[in-house]
Amino acid sequence: MTAIPENKAIPENEALAETATAARRVALIVAVAFFMQLLDSTIISTSLPQMGASFGVPAVAMSIGITVYMLTMAVFVPLSGWLADRFGARNIFLVAIALFTLASIACGISQNLTQFVAARAVQGLGSALMTPVGRILVLRNAPKSELLNATALITWPALFAPVIGPVLGGFITTYLSWHWNFFINIPLGAAGLALVARFIPGDRDSETKPLDWPGFLLTSVGLACLLYGLERIAHPEDGALPTVALLAAGILIGWLAMRHLVRAKNPLLDLTAFKVQTFAISTLSGGTIFRVAINATPFLLPLLFQVGFGLRPVDAGMLILAYFLGNLGMKTVTTPTLRRFGFRPVLVINGVIASLSIMACAAISPQTPQALVVALMLIAGLTRSMQFTALNTLAFADVAAPQRSSAATLSSMLQQMALLFGVAVAAALLNLSQIARGGPALDLVDFRFAFLAIGAVGLMASFRFLVLPPAAGAEVSGHLPRN
Repeated sequence: MTAIPENKAIPENEALAETATAARRVALIVAVAFFMQLLDSTIISTSLPQMGASFGVPAVAMSIGITVYMLTMAVFVPLSGWLADRFGARNIFLVAIALFTLASIACGISQNLTQFVAARAVQGLGSALMTPVGRILVLRNAPKSELLNATALITWPALFAPVIGPVLGGFITTYLSWHWNFFINIPLGAAGLALVARFIPGDRDSETKPLDWPGFLLTSVGLACLLYGLERIAHPEDGALPTVALLAAGILIGWLAMRHLVRAKNPLLDLTAFKVQTFAISTLSGGTIFRVAINATPFLLPLLFQVGFGLRPVDAGMLILAYFLGNLGMKTVTTPTLRRFGFRPVLVINGVIASLSIMACAAISPQTPQALVVALMLIAGLTRSMQFTALNTLAFADVAAPQRSSAATLSSMLQQMALLFGVAVAAALLNLSQIARGGPALDLVDFRFAFLAIGAVGLMASFRFLVLPPAAGAEVSGHLPRN
């Protein structure tokens, strides 16, 4: 018999270690780009009044820059997966970073509102390609055993950017000028381009499908109508009829888009990913509903502390900081927790705790000891972070390789809808409560109603995860349930 060399396993172990290192490197590079994108979206709101004064327009008119950015994203997000397959995910990601960085420079040197809006449209195009294509790169370069760690890495920008964005934006606007809120993207974009070009391998789908133009137009227009309609719910002073018309048009066109995608020979988006139970539950049903609840909370908390408690913006900001620090603090224990207990118990139990922490915000008042408020913010932030990472990882645990591009695009679309829907629902609940009691302005009781309702939504979504099998995502988490 031929003896098997004892050191045969060493090269295999080294290969596995190199694959894991490469997967984490790709995820970290993608996270840098995501951080630039998310920092930009949180930093701009602090400088709108100064920008309006610079352009000679009212501060409220500057909101068009945010609206155009959002609508451009909605139009081009559905196209991102096809572009990644046709031209290579790495190439499209490089284009996305370059577009976003150049558009940031154009925003910073804009001399009037028209120039600024045009630059924001290009920035929205870069952002539309960046998020789903970045996820595709991570999925293609990470084996399932490393998917949990990789997803945790690309989730941290969504938790970290909101912590420093408003603070950094206020500092830059006060001590430098609003222009530097955009120029800060130049070094981040340059670093991202260099890292992607150096460390991320090229890839391209060997069987490129023709572009599904009807699917692209229907999906883009439907998504744009839905997102703009949801955004308008938070601004009832603009009138209800256009909002209702936009939402109705979005639902109708969305239904036509799904009907087309199911029947088309080469659909723009492969909806068969929704037949995968873990993907469907974590992105479409329980996942979307829960994201609505946890996306509403960052909108409600600053208003609660400033309007309900009467705190100064700086004091409210310190309490919000505790909430987002809780988001960051959970990152070190997320992976071990999911490996120890698995996805289903974590999503259910952590979801219940997160929902109860949201509802507990209805019980605090200006007389509540600050230590208790800070503790509640930390718990809410910790559980929010855990739920985000678990949902984002489980979504792709069982998705087949041919479905990944469409799955990443669909996930990005649904997360964007959940973000705007969360803000819209929170604003609608506050307005309904104020109208019901006939008050001239928002009061603490309105916030209590909103937090209780939003928490109940999260609680309902948490129990939806009970339908998952005990072994859901086990190949990714490494947790083997007992029989």
